[in-house]
Order: sequence, then structure tokens, then C-alpha cells
Amino acid sequence: MGTEDKLYKKIQQAAENAPSETFPGMEKVWTRVEEKLDKKEDKKTIALWKKVSIAASFLVFIILGYQWSKEDSISTKSKDSIVIDMDKKNIIEGSNQTVVESESKEPQIDKERINQTFSNGNQIQTFANSNKPDIIKIEDSLTMDYEIVANEIVVVGYGVTRKMATTSYAVTQVPSQEITPNSKPKTPQIRNGLISGVNVTSSNGIPGSSTNVVIRGYNSINGNNTPLYIINGIPMKNIETSKLKHNKIESIQVLKGVAATSLYGARGANGAIIIITKEKLSKRKLKKLLKETNDTIENQKIEVDSSQEEYESFVENPFTSPKTEPLSTFSIDVDNASYTNIRRFINQGQTVPKDAVRIEEMINFFKYEYDPPQNEHPFSIGTEYSDCPWNVNHKLLKIGLQGKEIEDENLPASNFVYLIDVSGSMSDANKLPLLKQSIKVLVNKMREKDKVSIVVYAGAAGLVLPPTSGNDKETILNAFEKLNAGGSTAGGEGIELAYKIAQENFIKGGNNRIILATDGDFNVGASTNKDMEELIEEKRKSGIFLTCLGFGMNNYKDSKMEILADKGNGNYAYIDNIQEANRFLGKEFKSSMFAIAKDVKIQIEFNPNQVQSYRLIGYENRKLRPEDFKNDAIDAGELGSGHTVTALYEIIPTNVKSNYLLETDELKYTKIEKSSNAFTNELATVKFRYKKPDGDKSIEMIQVIENKAITIENATEDFKFATAVAWFGLKLRDSKLITNKSTEAILDLGKEGKSKDEDGYKAEFIRLVEIVK
Repeated sequence: MGTEDKLYKKIQQAAENAPSETFPGMEKVWTRVEEKLDKKEDKKTIALWKKVSIAASFLVFIILGYQWSKEDSISTKSKDSIVIDMDKKNIIEGSNQTVVESESKEPQIDKERINQTFSNGNQIQTFANSNKPDIIKIEDSLTMDYEIVANEIVVVGYGVTRKMATTSYAVTQVPSQEITPNSKPKTPQIRNGLISGVNVTSSNGIPGSSTNVVIRGYNSINGNNTPLYIINGIPMKNIETSKLKHNKIESIQVLKGVAATSLYGARGANGAIIIITKEKLSKRKLKKLLKETNDTIENQKIEVDSSQEEYESFVENPFTSPKTEPLSTFSIDVDNASYTNIRRFINQGQTVPKDAVRIEEMINFFKYEYDPPQNEHPFSIGTEYSDCPWNVNHKLLKIGLQGKEIEDENLPASNFVYLIDVSGSMSDANKLPLLKQSIKVLVNKMREKDKVSIVVYAGAAGLVLPPTSGNDKETILNAFEKLNAGGSTAGGEGIELAYKIAQENFIKGGNNRIILATDGDFNVGASTNKDMEELIEEKRKSGIFLTCLGFGMNNYKDSKMEILADKGNGNYAYIDNIQEANRFLGKEFKSSMFAIAKDVKIQIEFNPNQVQSYRLIGYENRKLRPEDFKNDAIDAGELGSGHTVTALYEIIPTNVKSNYLLETDELKYTKIEKSSNAFTNELATVKFRYKKPDGDKSIEMIQVIENKAITIENATEDFKFATAVAWFGLKLRDSKLITNKSTEAILDLGKEGKSKDEDGYKAEFIRLVEIVK
């Protein structure tokens, strides 16, 4: 009995020292076994006598081959091998092998087990006995019978080297208690926010479509970042896991790093997501369930309540006669929050609220190829006159501004005060958590000469980080990471404190700016739109600029954010995902954060000899009175480094019939006389006024627009694309001033103007138009 114990220990030790890989062809074996099970689920024992598996054949071949080639117990040595010889009793150990021998030709091991446990919990158990066949049993799955007449068992390992190293990986599990209450209908979205390091985004925004799940970034070899999905031990595609209802799930386990690759090899290089369902399902039943689920969500829209969101209502600009109103005056607008907010609605399958559509912000989201300034002024002016595609016989006038680009080494020192909303309404994943990730993009742009402070507000306001050098990024980022949401929203108090800190650390000749990040849901102290307007107009006199970053949905207060940006010498962006944060705070950092001109106003006088009527497309909340143009006390928009600004006028030329022309009676007391000079070659004269970033006196520029129209086929790509964007905005607003609302026509025009699209934003616009068909 002692010899058998010793023999068993040697076998066990050999098994432990052997490599953990399964023999070649094992995966194919399992595939065939699973197919057999799917057809006969009630059958627990499957004879493989006639369907010899690759694995069993390989093992039998080695054993029998070794027996036939053996001469008088002479064994060939192999590196790190263990040979158990059943013919002799004693155990021979060599430098590279161990031989266990027995006196009898009959095997002395009866019913000794060698167990190997696989990742799915099943076991293979081998019984060595000369009088009965060996049985490989996989518990709870199948039994395979085959006969082996063997006198020896050879366990071979190839150069196994044991090393101890510190590895970085994590295993996270989400139990059913945390999954079931989740209101999100799609399984991949459940993982977002519950497991650190897992980022879930919509691949194309279409309701019911697949999602992208990323575990810790990209694979450095092939650029693919899709993790491996395992449902009940069965590999599945992401599109299949997205169809699994969350109430069917028992638990979700996420493996990262070595934890994934040690179990699944190269397939787990991007991590593994292991899903266990409450009901144990075969592969066939699982696929059937996924198909049934897919049928129910095929056309499902994700319901998001936007009834609590607030947008300032406005009426679109009407057609105006130059005889009664010869001047059109407005402030430039570099905001583009409306476009990203519209994108969010469309991607969620919702109807876009009419007042959420500000056409000027849609147009100015995109960059255009305008000529850079060549003189002392900080921006250049370009115009283009062509056909209007939505109203026959009408024309469009495009006015484009191109800001001067400041070189990085010439950027002034910055005094940034981050004003962060940490109230209870900011607890959602697309608010404070997204905000933290977004701010990292901006912090990485900071230099040693820059100063960063952090002010937070909830029920009250407080200073979290005193002025800190931009070079100390770790301290800044750690301060952001410690922020948590809770409490009411004293936005007014927070703004007061932020301006106080900014003034105390004011850099003369520098870039002094407050960066407000919030959902705009102020509810303590100064909270109404009127309160916000009065507060920010007073603070504007300090010479400190304001950038507003909007986050979240459902209770989003766009109206307050728009007022803050318009009245506070600033700009406004809506951050709907990390890609938008990278665009606005990363790629467009200089244009977003460094002003080259402020209080930029435009005034255009149309020639009544050439124009019957005109209207400005968009800019409804940026219109100024004619007398405001020369009043330097009136606030207007700022222009950033390298920024482009575009405005469109729709024009009804003289001698053209139109349903939108409004007839008026002749004036009794005022006589309008035409100029003796018809100015037949002039369509209009446009004037610009601006101040330097630290100046108080405006500088004026004047340019005459020639009365020379070209066909839209010969127009520039910039003209075509900007027109397509405006056309789509008019369609979303259900404008009563356009006759052609054809989606196909919008798409065709947009595609003609999107050839220069390095970042893919124009292609994304085309996709949004296609969704809204």
C-alpha cells in the first residue's frame, strides 16, 4: 500500500508540474461534443468509439507507440518528463526524468484518479485498470468510453520555467441584485458605471443597435479593442450579448489583464466579460432566446424623459424689406452646444425639441476652409453668393470669418478657475463621472506658467484646490477624482466665489477664464434666468472670460447655460461623450480657450435696388438693435484662436415673385427715396466691430459685397455643406419659410461638400440626417 501511495504522489506531482495547456485539437473536440449535446440533451452518455476524438487518438498513439518501441524497459530520456513503467516495481529517477516501474506486467494501480479541472468546473477523471476500459467522465456534461491497454503513462512537459512576477489585472463581478433594478434595457449598458475600467458607448446611436464595450483601452497589436464574451461558458459576439435581457442574468464577471489571458489566451487580450444566466441553457437554447429577444427590441426606442429639460423659446427670423429695415445687426456666436445636443436626441431615437435647434450653432460646429487674415486685423472676411436650394428663385449669401491662429509658444499664461457643480443632480454617469474624464483632457494642456484653481458648489460653495501650477498635474487630477455629487445647487454662490478667486489671481495680459461645468439645474439663491443674467453681466466687467460646459440629460437646463455664455464674454459647449470632450477641450483647445477678439458685431446694409427682402438664418438670440453696433457698452461674442464663424442670409432678389414677400402700404408721413446712384454692382455693405481681448475700444472693418451670384453647382464645398446643415436645422424646426424639405436633397448637398473631413464629423452629420428621414 505504501508503494501505491508513493506511486500516486509521483503521478500527482507530475500532473502539477506539467504545462496547463490542453492538447492540440481540444477546441474542435468540444465543438463536436456540444453539437451532440444540442441534438440529444436528455442523453448523458455519448460513446465516442465510432467518433474517435483527436485528443483521445493522440494519447493512444503515443502510449502504444512507446510500448512497441520499448526494449527491456529501456526508456528514451526526454527533458522534464516523468515515465511510469508498470512492468517494474521500483522507481528510477534520472536527471531529466522519473521512471516508476513494477515487477508485474499487470498494472498495480486500480482506480487511482488523475483529475484535471477546467475553467467551467467540469472534470476529466481517468481510471487505470487492466480488466476494464478507462473512462473519461465530464461531470454534469457527458461520458465518453474508450478502451486503452496500457502498461505505461508518460506525462511530458516542455521546458517549464517557474517565475514570480508582479502583474496588474483585476476581476470584477456584478451580482444579479445590482443588475435587476437597472432600468437600462440593454445588457452592455448595465456594465457601464457598475464596473471600473469598462466604457460602454453606442456604436451608431440607432435604437436597438449594438454598443461598443472597451476594457482598458486598445490592443497594441491589431488596434481591436473588443473584449471576449462568454455566456454560460459559450463564446458569443457582442451583438448577441446586447440582445440578452438583464432580468435573465445571474451575474456578470469582468476579467482584465492576466486574469483574462491566463484563461483564454490571446482571445482574452482585451479582457473578458463572463455572463452567467439564471437558467442553465444549452448553446442551441441560448441562441434561440437571443433571437426571440432580438425580435422584441428590433425597433425599440430608448425612452428618455426630456420633459424636465429647459430651452429658451424663440421665433425664427422673418423676411424683412430693406426699404423699411435696411440694417441687419447681430453678434457673432461661436457656441456649438445645440448641435451636440441635437446629436444626443437623434442618437437616442427621440424627437428633437424645436427650441433646442439653434441653426447658427449647428453651422459653426464645423470648420471651413476660409483664407487666413493677411493684415493687422485678427480675422479675415469672405463672402459667397449662390442659389438657395429650399426656395426656388431665392439666393443665399454666406459670410465667413477666419480667426488668426496663435502659435503655441505665443499663447499667454492662463489663470483657469474650474467651477464644478457637485450637487445631487450631477450624480448620473453622463454628468460628474464624464466631467472628471473630460477635465483630464484640458488639464493635460496646462503648462508651468498656468495656474489652476477648483471651486465647487452644491448646497454651498467652497474652494477645493487653491491656485496650483499647471505643471503639477497629479495634484490637480487627484483633486478632481475626490469630487462626489450630493446636495442642492447654489449656482449663484459658486459663480460669486469663482470670480473672486479669478480676480485675486488675475494675470495682466494673460488668459483669465472661469470654466463652469454643470447641468444648469440651479435651485438655491440666484437661480432664475433673470437672476443669472444680472449676475453674469455684473461679473463680465472684471475682464474675466467664461466657458460653460453642459453635461447630462433629462433635467438639463440649456436656457441657463445659453444665458451665461451669451452675457459672460464666453462660449458654450455641450459634452455628450468623451469624444466631444476631446474635440472641444483637446483638438480645439486654443480656439475654445484663447480669445483673439471680443465683442465682435456684424452689421449689413442691403441694397434695395438688388434686394426685395432678406432674412438672417439663425442668430435669433444674438440680434442687436442698429444703434447697438457702435455702442461699445453692448456685449457681443468672442472669437477664439483659429476659429471660423459663418452666417447665412436668405435673399429674395428684385423682380422675383415669392410667396414669402409681404406687401405693405405706402407710408403717409415718411417718403423713401432711392439713391441717385443705383449701385448696380453692389449687393450689400458689411461692417464689423471688435475689441482686443484686453481692450475697451472697438475697431471697425468695412467690406462691400459684389452683386454676382454663381450657381450652386459651382459653389464651394464650404458653401454646400454649410447650406446643407442649415437646411437640416430648418427641417428639424419644421420651418414655415421653406418649401422643399426633402431629406434626400439635403443628403445629396451635404455629400457634395464633405470631401475634406479628416475627423469624420461631416460623415457623422450625414448619418444623423439619414436617421431622421
